[in-house]
Amino acid sequence: MRALVMTAPGGAENSEIREVDTPRPAAGEVSIDVACAGLNFMDVMARRGDAGYASSWPYRPGLEIAGTVRELGAGVTDLTVGDRVAAVALGGGGFAEVTTARAELTVPVPAAVPLQLAAAAPLGLATALLLLTEAGRFTPGDTVLVHSAAGGIGSAVAQLVPLLGGGRLLGTVSRAGRPVPGYDTVFVRGSDLAEQIRASNDGRGVDLVLDPLGTDALDLDLAVTGPTGRIVLFGNAGGGAPASLPPFGRLLGGNLTLTGFSHRSLVTGAPEKVAAATRRVLDYLAEGELSLPVTELPSLDDVTGAHDLLASGHGAGKYVARIK
Repeated sequence: MRALVMTAPGGAENSEIREVDTPRPAAGEVSIDVACAGLNFMDVMARRGDAGYASSWPYRPGLEIAGTVRELGAGVTDLTVGDRVAAVALGGGGFAEVTTARAELTVPVPAAVPLQLAAAAPLGLATALLLLTEAGRFTPGDTVLVHSAAGGIGSAVAQLVPLLGGGRLLGTVSRAGRPVPGYDTVFVRGSDLAEQIRASNDGRGVDLVLDPLGTDALDLDLAVTGPTGRIVLFGNAGGGAPASLPPFGRLLGGNLTLTGFSHRSLVTGAPEKVAAATRRVLDYLAEGELSLPVTELPSLDDVTGAHDLLASGHGAGKYVARIK
């Protein structure tokens, strides 16, 4: 079968399509004929060699998929061969014609949901939902600031906030001209940003910050978050060494909560939360309440070029690759 393989840390020069053995499911797993696979910035972080993102080299990327169950591993009783499913491909391997997934992280896809949309659910949409609800404790009416708002998570947050009761959405982007639908105000990251953000919110601090930039914007986050506000750090997009976290007194004095979020850690430590979030967003899609736009790549051969766009900051929204 064909699969995308990253041969060593670096860039596109180390990504290639190879013929590899078709995997078989172990106990508690299923194998899946992959129809579509979602792209995520974690693929880029693995490609450039960030610690903890590629388990070994060569590495096969791809963390969220949709397709049909091909084979059941021992002990799997709640799925059937031929079921339409969405799944987290634990450890990668999703950019392939066949991959395996743990049954507990494999969720049936409602008939009304196209598989190209379902492929955005297990990580992209589910992560956005978990960031807002589990980590961010979003309540209706909150003002939410999202860094990298033009990306896949930012796009998903813009769709989900109205479904969770509505609020005010502010976003930041790395450069002007990027399309960011669903946000009340979008700022280009640069000088005087704290003053601009507060001015756009009637001089008040925001209630919730969702920040994938490591600690690069943490001083800004602290400056614009109001009393009892929450800051959720959920990535390290820049790839550099994180700075020290703020001193206890700054959090205490500001009545602030600083929280970390890792989808990978939830997958291993609390898979039921990831599966429940995936089911919930698939239900939103099936009911027509959620309509996340995706850019569909025609084939596996187009994934590396889209990874280049994400790596350079020129990607927009959610990308999904058609595999079969």
